[in-house]
Amino acid sequence: MGLKRPGFLTHYWNAPMLNDLLGHGVKCHANSNLSDFLSDDDRSLIEARVRTSVESLLDALLIDTENDPNTQDTAKRVAKMLVQEVFKGRYEPPPKITDFPNTEKLDQIYTVGPITVRSACSHHLVPILGQAWIGVIPGDRIIGLSKFNRLTEWVMARPQIQEEATQQLADEIEQRIYPQALAVVIKAEHMCMTWRGVRETSTSMITSVLRGAFRDDYKARQEFFSIIRGQGF
Repeated sequence: MGLKRPGFLTHYWNAPMLNDLLGHGVKCHANSNLSDFLSDDDRSLIEARVRTSVESLLDALLIDTENDPNTQDTAKRVAKMLVQEVFKGRYEPPPKITDFPNTEKLDQIYTVGPITVRSACSHHLVPILGQAWIGVIPGDRIIGLSKFNRLTEWVMARPQIQEEATQQLADEIEQRIYPQALAVVIKAEHMCMTWRGVRETSTSMITSVLRGAFRDDYKARQEFFSIIRGQGF
């Protein structure tokens, strides 16, 4: 991540904000986190621009928002939803994660799950809904169980493809505690398949990232999957 620059975008209402970020070497993919480059004013400006763009979208769809009481505030609601809720993982800094020394030298598997997954397909911007399971054999550091939920929510609150999201989540956990073994498994339904396209409602996608002993040790890997089957996987 780069150096925090408060007000980086504040004066760019009429300029191409994206091009300005790219010109400073900032990666602006759909699943990128941009919080190092945004102040509170910047986020408010982004939300205002999204609102204006959604108003234009509704106009293009021939929806008379001035006279239709059901859509008069839709652009405002959608802008708030996108910036502050469903895509907040792009604009907000990571949750504060306090780690602790593994003083008892714990070296057994523990798992967390199922954790609710709420994300969005970056191809169609429609929901991805599912569950995640995380398994760890600790190294020298540990974190509280709820922190896995917070990290999952933060990573998933972006337009994603599930394969990359699973790896991103594994990276975030690994960079904080450097475990002896790490497993992240996500099972989700994609509304780009159920709501449109093939409209297949019985299909889910499963992705996994296995590192350390879970990748290299067959018995450890089997034990992890046996445990999460008992958690509803």
